[in-house]
Amino acid sequence: MKKISFRNDILPMKDILFRLAMRITLSREEAEDIVQDTLIKVWNRRNSWDTLESVEAFSLTICRNLALDRMRLRDNQNASLDETTPQGGDNQADTASTPYEQTVQRERVTIVRTLIDSLPEKQRSCMQLRDIEGKTYKEIAAVLDITEDQVKVNIFRARQTIKQQFQKYDNYGL
Repeated sequence: MKKISFRNDILPMKDILFRLAMRITLSREEAEDIVQDTLIKVWNRRNSWDTLESVEAFSLTICRNLALDRMRLRDNQNASLDETTPQGGDNQADTASTPYEQTVQRERVTIVRTLIDSLPEKQRSCMQLRDIEGKTYKEIAAVLDITEDQVKVNIFRARQTIKQQFQKYDNYGL
């Protein structure tokens, strides 16, 4: 059995943890805090790492639970989700050639991100873990504590919603 190293096995997951937390909270600052809290909690459980089937699933589960706890706390304080939107670069190569095409492409990416952010939390998390992080259905089911079939249904519904909403926007400019 492989010995787990915090530096080599856990720290490299911080980007995945950040993206998951960001997808749930929609706040860069909160996501950063959640990643720090997750890393601390994982470190504090270092004596049981050898008993874990997947330290990555364990870490993602902690991250998701912390993010959901933060959301519940924020909702209880009557804060609105509309107050914060994700900021930052697109980290994508512009394949468009003219400034107009580049603007249209950036606008579409922004629309898709907004549509993803408007999905229910479980659908957002499933989509983030599958389509962006490349996790298997089994891994996602373990992280979210649901069945693989529920993962597939959530991903299907999320993709359908985004597709329909994007087409509606694209066709009518809503």
